[in-house]
Amino acid sequence: MKAALVIFAFVVPAQAAVLEVGSGTAFSLPSAAIAAAKPGDTVHIAAGSYRDCAAWTVDDLTIEGENGTVLREAICQGAGIFVVNAPNAIIRNISFEGASIAEGNGSGIRANGQRLLVEHCSFRNNQDGILTANNGGAELIVRDSRFEKNGACLPNKGCAHGIYAGVITRLRVETSHFRDAVAGHYIKSRARRTEVIGNRIEDGDSGRSSYLIDLPNGGALEMTGNTLQKGPRTENPTAAVILGEEGDKRPAGPVTISDNIFRNDGPPTIFVRNDAKSPALLSGNKITGKVRLLVGRGAVD
Repeated sequence: MKAALVIFAFVVPAQAAVLEVGSGTAFSLPSAAIAAAKPGDTVHIAAGSYRDCAAWTVDDLTIEGENGTVLREAICQGAGIFVVNAPNAIIRNISFEGASIAEGNGSGIRANGQRLLVEHCSFRNNQDGILTANNGGAELIVRDSRFEKNGACLPNKGCAHGIYAGVITRLRVETSHFRDAVAGHYIKSRARRTEVIGNRIEDGDSGRSSYLIDLPNGGALEMTGNTLQKGPRTENPTAAVILGEEGDKRPAGPVTISDNIFRNDGPPTIFVRNDAKSPALLSGNKITGKVRLLVGRGAVD
């Protein structure tokens, strides 16, 4: 946690301004305020539904909404509702809804920079909730956010997911809620290190997810204190958590999976399938339903 705080302790210029968006303010649309912002500024978006999108390169912006701030359906740069091309950004208290493009990976947020913090946000009915570029030095932290009815799998286009982290240094997802996937995985990560801490990830009765968590190229994983459920309508009953099934391309790192609660309400499944070179160390997990705890390298304490 301390590392995350250091990462996002941006240097804010003394002249930093707050740009207000909403009825009776200088800016009627978020995109207009973001276009006018300077490094270190904050864009504050009043509650309301905005059919708008924005892409920016200005560094160290904070984009924040209120309860009831919704950006929906509009797509910038053929990619997403927010396209973050700046090195550093903070986004909080905004709902992103209905991001869809023909390629099948329209995103609530497309993260192309180095460091992005997303907190207290909601992602609903998007193809990808958040999608990152392949950027080896980048970090994405998602905190206290909600992902519902995201995901897509289109013929010859691949699949989109709740969160899809490309080849980055670190993905951290904490105290967030994922449910009712339309398709794909709730979290897919090609990061060197993935941290999944204290989340609730569940299909419910109607979610059609494939895996709950997928690290297709292996890497380090810290997964602790989560509550997980695989439902009766899952499109892939084989496993809940899987590592290395597309080739073990990330550097080997510790894989610790501890103190999670997992319930399987669908066909028999595997809690953790590990095809990566790093052994998975499982401890203190509480499992119910027809579940095999571990297949592949590792040990259960």
